[in-house]
Amino acid sequence: MTGRDIKVNSFIVTCEHGGNRIPAPLRRLFRGQQKLLDTHRGFDPGALIMAHALARSLRAPLVQSTVSRLVVDLNRSIGHPRLFSSFTRHLPADIRASIIERHYRPYRTEVEHLVERAISRGRRVIHLSSHSFTPVFDGRVRTADVGLLYHPTRPRERALCAHWKAALAASAPAIRVRRNYPYAGRDDGLTSWLRRQFSANDYVGVELEVNQGLVFGAARQWTALRRILIDALHTALILP
Repeated sequence: MTGRDIKVNSFIVTCEHGGNRIPAPLRRLFRGQQKLLDTHRGFDPGALIMAHALARSLRAPLVQSTVSRLVVDLNRSIGHPRLFSSFTRHLPADIRASIIERHYRPYRTEVEHLVERAISRGRRVIHLSSHSFTPVFDGRVRTADVGLLYHPTRPRERALCAHWKAALAASAPAIRVRRNYPYAGRDDGLTSWLRRQFSANDYVGVELEVNQGLVFGAARQWTALRRILIDALHTALILP
């Protein structure tokens, strides 16, 4: 991440909640639920657009899913109470197992293999997982435009997010950036799972969270935010 590092960085971008698609065998379960699927409960609006922009800028592989998290949540571990939604939680065990094998494991395996391949070549992986969050949750207004989620005990994750936040403050001070908000970076998720597989020196995992109020705002503002976030990231990557 800095000029003193021996390892070269390799980037991977993922988007676990990129769409609200329902696989054909399960569509009967979601009949009449399109309005719900179009909300944050169904997917992360704007996250896939942001992920594509990040991947292009970093020349990084992008692993994405457009299957709704109401089918299975790719950002939850096996056994987590919210791995399946109320629509799929009570399906027979064999059908839930088939959902895992068809949609969950291939996604996780692809990401893990990309990380393993880069590390085997002597590189350090910087993994950016693209998400978005609702402006209001449980009646409370969220007080950030951008959230940077990381594990506080992982020095490189902490440093990258600090530098990214500082670069954003310098280039776009009106953008409200908070670290480990609106969720804690150590919570269950894809990055947390990968931290258990790879050392802090080899793997740096950060979740980027963007306020959906900006995603659904003026198109010019949303386009500008993507550019600002990416420019600030590039600045952060070269800071000591």
